[in-house]
Amino acid sequence: MRELTRNEMSLVAGAGDDCSSGGSGNNLGGITNSGGIGDDLINIYEGLVSAASHMIERVARAL
Repeated sequence: MRELTRNEMSLVAGAGDDCSSGGSGNNLGGITNSGGIGDDLINIYEGLVSAASHMIERVARAL
């Protein structure tokens, strides 16, 4: 087995100009900022819990 040349190493390792944007380059179904999506989902969940809690409290006080 032979050793790879510097040019071959850059092709295999992806050290070209493809990743020069500073981001990870990951794209999952058009989503490139998964951290932001995760934060949004957490906020939606917390809002639903708060709304459900409010409704349960209103029903409990009405009885």
